[in-house]
Amino acid sequence: MPFKIKVRAVALANIGGTGCTLSLDPTASGATTVKGSAQVTLNGCDMYDDSNSATALSVNGSATVSARAVDVVGGISGTSNITVSQAQDIAMDQPYSPDPYLNIPNPSFSGCDAHNFSAKNAVTLSPGVYCGGMTLNAGAVVTLNPGIYYLDRGSLQVNGGASLTGTDVTLVFTSSTGQNYATATINGGATVNLTAPTTGPTQGIVLYGDRNMPTGTGFKFNGGASQYFGGAIYVPKGAIDFAGGANTSTGCTQLIGDTLTFTGNSNLSINCSGSKIKPIGTSLAKLVE
Repeated sequence: MPFKIKVRAVALANIGGTGCTLSLDPTASGATTVKGSAQVTLNGCDMYDDSNSATALSVNGSATVSARAVDVVGGISGTSNITVSQAQDIAMDQPYSPDPYLNIPNPSFSGCDAHNFSAKNAVTLSPGVYCGGMTLNAGAVVTLNPGIYYLDRGSLQVNGGASLTGTDVTLVFTSSTGQNYATATINGGATVNLTAPTTGPTQGIVLYGDRNMPTGTGFKFNGGASQYFGGAIYVPKGAIDFAGGANTSTGCTQLIGDTLTFTGNSNLSINCSGSKIKPIGTSLAKLVE
């Protein structure tokens, strides 16, 4: 008499493309780090980490992460500090997530439209090449007209009490000499509200770091809840320190760097209809039973 054998397989779908953070370093320990008492909330989106280190993602001390899902190529230190809304989706030993902006060329530029720009009152700027960076001091209210702003060497420094706003803008951090690549420091108490273009060569990208800069070039975005970037912060060679972001789930922010360190409470989401960002993450199905 023949026997009937029943086989059951259950796959948990990971739709992918819903990432809002991605660290690209392939080997770093703590490629994504959440430290101190930082509380990182990813509203309806995922955290991706491409490092194969056993401690690729580090969430230690009293720090916490809340996300839709967490996918790591290597391992995780501090799993108990992570909560996810997608069932069974704190995942290690995963395939790497490709850089969604890899095929976008570095924007080209020439000349200088301003040298060592600084502001301490209200001013409206036009797109161009700003050699030696920008310094915005307390009392500065700087509005950027739509377009691409090239920071050629130096730094974007936005100090407490300064304001920087602009719609349909991309800030490109670069160097015409191959040395002293431009960086960014946004301090607590600064107000930043920038959104990316929806057309053109940098569509979807609000901050763009030249791929030729040295790996580990520092970028500090510590403006707290009063800083908002609508689109992708894309600094593939940058060591990004981040604290802040919109306090609601209505924003659209991607954070992509060589390494990511969350040093304070941060709220990110990808409610990005019409923004032209490129999705982070891949479509996978995980066998769970």
